[in-house]
Amino acid sequence: MFSDANMPSAKTIVSTAASIAASTMVVRSLLRDLVPYELQYYLFRSIQGFFKSFSSEVSVVIEEFDGLAGNQIYKAAELYLGSKISPTTQSYRVCLPVKGTKMCVFMAKNQEVTDVFKGVNFKWRQITREVELKQMTHEGRQSQLSEVRYYQLKFHKKHKDLVFNSYFPFILKEGYNVQEARKTLKLYTLQSDYFRGYPCMEDSWLSVNLHHPSTFDTLAMDSDLKKKIMEDLDRFVTRKDYYGRVGKAWKRGYLLYGPPGTGKSSLVAAMANYLNFSIYDLELTNISHNSQLRKVLLATEDKSILVEDIDCSLDLKDQQAENETPAPIGKRPSPRQTQVTLSGLLNFIDGLWSSCGDARIIVFTTNHKEKLDPALLRPGRMDMHIHMSYCTPYGFKTLAANYLSTTDHPLFPEIEELMKSAFVTPAEVGEQLLKIDDPDMALQGLLGFLYTNRRENSQ
Repeated sequence: MFSDANMPSAKTIVSTAASIAASTMVVRSLLRDLVPYELQYYLFRSIQGFFKSFSSEVSVVIEEFDGLAGNQIYKAAELYLGSKISPTTQSYRVCLPVKGTKMCVFMAKNQEVTDVFKGVNFKWRQITREVELKQMTHEGRQSQLSEVRYYQLKFHKKHKDLVFNSYFPFILKEGYNVQEARKTLKLYTLQSDYFRGYPCMEDSWLSVNLHHPSTFDTLAMDSDLKKKIMEDLDRFVTRKDYYGRVGKAWKRGYLLYGPPGTGKSSLVAAMANYLNFSIYDLELTNISHNSQLRKVLLATEDKSILVEDIDCSLDLKDQQAENETPAPIGKRPSPRQTQVTLSGLLNFIDGLWSSCGDARIIVFTTNHKEKLDPALLRPGRMDMHIHMSYCTPYGFKTLAANYLSTTDHPLFPEIEELMKSAFVTPAEVGEQLLKIDDPDMALQGLLGFLYTNRRENSQ
């Protein structure tokens, strides 16, 4: 037992604490001045590691990217944790897309949430930090701030098997379910005409919700061709194991060719609606190098359609570096000058890089198939060539049903006969039918338009 006489006074305690604090500051100052930074860091890490060896807590870091590709566990965790409301979480990100019906909730930057799985508490923290990226431009080396994002999961070490064998598979499954429930078709476009670089490659794509009304029912296309395309799509999406067994990447290439206005864009939208796949609108003229092309394409999602209007791209040539004209000494090439080559594009379509991603559909559109390099058209690259022709009698009937809600009319036989020689596109027919609501007057106007076109074509 201690008597009151043996207890130190408050003045003594304060004086002792002040003396210890002063000594600590002196030691820290000496260390900072006399001990090299590298040794300080080593000592700090050694002391930290020593105390951590007595800790029962395990920490797992889940980064947003795995090399150049996205990390599926990070994405699943983001979706899964968005539905968790925790007293430790002080802020969330909430968004409702345009024309959307469901809110999307995500953890805000550097927030914490506690999740309970099979009676065990798991502490999650979303961490976002800025890093400085160096890149070369025509103006020289420049710095650009970017963000690195990851999740930190902490739990007792005795639950390690539960985490890796049960908890992570559960999160992947739940994340997929949330994604499917929220899924809204997106139309993606490249954000800018310069390369942004790892680790924020996903930021190079901007998206809007895709609400294109085109379906295979509304396409002004012959029924046999529509059926053939739909059967090909159905066969493709159900043959993942088959593609793996025969040693082929799970992707499919389509070439849509024909005059402008024949429905190439509408067919792409119909394919997206049919498969519930988002669309990535690629513009090769916005990309400077083959390496940039690979990284941009790796940032696209699985089960998506990549579309390139090959006529809008620069003339792709299989150039070798030694054959290219060098830039003048002291002057860097313009960042807008593309050096994407045909071989670089084909390597992603049909080379080693083609295996990076599942259920990818690649669609090239062109008005001039005869101008394309034969290497681009062979099977395995563009597997199915679809000719988008001028409007046919069957296509006209589909358009009449769409625009006029009419499936039969006395003028139909004459119009269908003229369709064979007038050479008008579905877009032109649709424009004529759109002018007047009355079916009789609209069909009379179309008839006059067809006669005029046939007369001009015969001259």
